[in-house]
Amino acid sequence: MNFIPYGKQTIEEEDVSNFIDTLKSDFLTTGLKVNEFEREIYEVSNAKYCVSVSNGTAALHLSALALLNEGDKVLTTPNSFIATSNSILYAKAIPIFVDICEDGSIDLDLCEEILKKDATIKAIFAVSFSGKILDKKRLQELKNTYTIKILEDNAHTLGVKLTYSDISTFSFHPVKHIATGEGGAVVTNDKSLYEKIKMLRNHGQDDKHQMLDLGFNYRLSDISSTLGLSQIKKLGLFIGKRQEVAKRYDKAFENTIVKPLYKFTETSLYHLYVVRIDFSKLDISKNELIIKMREKKIGLQVHYKPINKQPYYKNLGYGSENTPMMDKYFQECLSLPCYPLLSEDEQEYVIKSLLEVFSKRVQGTRNA
Repeated sequence: MNFIPYGKQTIEEEDVSNFIDTLKSDFLTTGLKVNEFEREIYEVSNAKYCVSVSNGTAALHLSALALLNEGDKVLTTPNSFIATSNSILYAKAIPIFVDICEDGSIDLDLCEEILKKDATIKAIFAVSFSGKILDKKRLQELKNTYTIKILEDNAHTLGVKLTYSDISTFSFHPVKHIATGEGGAVVTNDKSLYEKIKMLRNHGQDDKHQMLDLGFNYRLSDISSTLGLSQIKKLGLFIGKRQEVAKRYDKAFENTIVKPLYKFTETSLYHLYVVRIDFSKLDISKNELIIKMREKKIGLQVHYKPINKQPYYKNLGYGSENTPMMDKYFQECLSLPCYPLLSEDEQEYVIKSLLEVFSKRVQGTRNA
């Protein structure tokens, strides 16, 4: 059995062939393939505009610069990759961490409680965590009632439709739904936001090569866009495969100590398959379990350590926020292998191996 990681890209012969064709073409950096890929992204997202960028963090960075002013207060989640809240800091704004719900996403009811008390909040940077789509209607209510900006970090949910939010961002890292190597995108229905982000992506220059602002070189290449174009044709297939894995896991873990983060739902695109395990009932720690599974050639991952308790953020004064749901979640969460190329045999091996470890580790029944 080869090593089974928690996530992995799906690269097929068609992807390789298209990639080679672009390598032999006149354009390797910014050419027609970039425009074609952007068109595919905004059509999939039901948006008017798309700006492709070099990675998902660049998408968040430019979006934050377009939406925020220095000193703005922004509600965001502690349960994400650090780039989500880092982008707020890049814009010299102030992240305010809000606790999560049972499904791992930011608690929008708690967001409203804060908005009612503090009229100076300017935005919410929310994440559709693990692939489960955020409550769009609730986001619209908050946006309209409190006149705030909404950014959806949809790195886990490529294919979700842009509705009421100002901006949606995507990542095309290899473990995501489609891969471009590194890559990302911003979609919006606001022409002024689109033009600003497009300008900032290219050193702050407009179409006449006049530098209007201090921008960045965050362009995506034709090489990467070619891979993206090939991959996005299979997006529906990739999502379907992930959902099949999730269904199998859900069934296998019924009535066990392994609890899926949420019951299977067609509204999740399953970038991650997260489970919660009550380690207080075991004589093995989460780290020990990860090591045991690695010995069995299975890679588990933790998504995520609370951002507000990362050393850098603690040095900024964060870490004491009242986030009991996030704290408990972090003690229990693990992500299992979930990707389109994960075979049924490999899925069964993951299930068998995990339950085998636990069968020997439940308190009072540990085997010698």
